[in-house]
Amino acid sequence: MKPSPDPEEEEEGLGRSKFNIHCFLNGGMSTFLPTLVAFPVYKTVFRQQINNQPFPEAVGQLFREGPRKLYRGVGPPLLMQTLKGTLLFGLQEAILHHLPLSSQSAISTYALPALAGFGAGLVEAVVFTPFERVQNVLQDGRNYRDLPTLKSVLVRLRGQRLTLGYYRAFLPIAARNALGSSIYFGLKGPVCAAVAGEWCHPMVSSFVSGALTSLVGSMAIYPLSVLVANMQAQPGGEVKGVMASWRMLWMSREQSVALLYRGGSLVIFRSCMIWGITTALYDRQKKLSG
Repeated sequence: MKPSPDPEEEEEGLGRSKFNIHCFLNGGMSTFLPTLVAFPVYKTVFRQQINNQPFPEAVGQLFREGPRKLYRGVGPPLLMQTLKGTLLFGLQEAILHHLPLSSQSAISTYALPALAGFGAGLVEAVVFTPFERVQNVLQDGRNYRDLPTLKSVLVRLRGQRLTLGYYRAFLPIAARNALGSSIYFGLKGPVCAAVAGEWCHPMVSSFVSGALTSLVGSMAIYPLSVLVANMQAQPGGEVKGVMASWRMLWMSREQSVALLYRGGSLVIFRSCMIWGITTALYDRQKKLSG
């Protein structure tokens, strides 16, 4: 005869399920506002990545296009980042919750959150690559005439094979997301613990930890972001693989790391702002819902 479940174990199991659900909800709510506020910065960085422009030229181009087009293409990234925050935080917590975490093990304390983040980043890439593809096509000014609306972009991409249409540049996106999430979740806790103190408000320490970890992560994966933007911006044309696209990008930047990181300063600012606010909001909501 099967023994009846222990009430304490059953309550613990229910508590875990509820906790994970709250992590999904908190992640989505924490990423909506920062994404909306930082979209003009993101669009400026995107133009620098695509057109190899210095900052003043990119800003001038957006200014000439006018305020009506400034938020053109905001729908996909806003939806994508909100859903991405929902999935990323919730899934990372769910994976971590089922790993053999031990408070006595330094590996468990520092490596397992990074491992859970790596897995969450891979799933994130599978789910959200189509969103990023549509977003990059919409934001490239060269597509305004032929593909003026979201519907026209969707129709064009739907007529192509997945690897050329919605899932163009999937491999570098998977590498970028997995590495970035691993860095963020692996460093966030230790940095927050190092900053926290009696003089420091918990939301301040969360903001600082999110900003610093995003700084490290964004600089590490920035070349992959440039590669993805260049591979995804055009809906057609000559099809090149990842290595051929990388060689073409490297040559277009005159084999210069400085030119490859053009727009990197804005990425630092945007990442610090978005992930600092997101981390502070998430940690606050997690504490209230816990």
